[in-house]
Amino acid sequence: MTFASSLLSAVPHLRHAFFSREGGVSKGIYESLNGGIGSNDNPADVIENRRRMAEHLGVGPAQFLTVFQIHSPDVAVATAPWGTETRPRADAMVTNVPGLALGVTAADCGPILFVDPDKRVIGAAHSGWKGAIGGVLENTIAAMESLGASRGSIIAAIGPLIRQQSYEVGAEFVARFSEGATDNARFFVPSNRADHAMFDLAGYIRMRLENAGILMIDDVGVDTYADERFFSYRRTTHRKEPDYGRNIHAIVLDG
Repeated sequence: MTFASSLLSAVPHLRHAFFSREGGVSKGIYESLNGGIGSNDNPADVIENRRRMAEHLGVGPAQFLTVFQIHSPDVAVATAPWGTETRPRADAMVTNVPGLALGVTAADCGPILFVDPDKRVIGAAHSGWKGAIGGVLENTIAAMESLGASRGSIIAAIGPLIRQQSYEVGAEFVARFSEGATDNARFFVPSNRADHAMFDLAGYIRMRLENAGILMIDDVGVDTYADERFFSYRRTTHRKEPDYGRNIHAIVLDG
């Protein structure tokens, strides 16, 4: 049901999980551990799925926090639980409060979990290409620093996301990334289709983290498009299915 980072797993008094779609109660196209509040799944099933994820991390459902994700560079600081209706509009969270689990949803975009094990500050970011190019990773690191973290001590783990062999993009996408940053061409290789390329989102995320001064980076190496154990927006689109579930990936400091 879960995947783990070896670097995060070695940190005392820290729990985390990159949840797959296995181990839940949802049916049909949402089978089975769908955590997406915004999906058209049965809300009661989503609530139960999230309860199971919270239990896995050793917290109550109220302490299992997610945000209203908008593909932005915005970061919320969590100091206490918030409800579904009051959750911030953001794509990352940070906290130094033990017992608050920070979760991000994804279905091809990159989930990144952070910890400064010395200062006891954690973060979670949802980073698709828009968030990455917009600065969500750098903003998450800065928000952790505002809580006392030191970027030289921060560990970052890149979770399951769509990998280069599955991520075909058009020429306009390549042009956008290359404009003013010609070295970004290294994140593209030719596709079998004319005027298309394959984009390395994980490599781009790693580069942004390294350029921000993060020295310890792990990557679980899972391709959400190719691995049926994960929800995938792009796979759903190619199959012309009406909707898709969302994976959740979360981190929490022991209370």
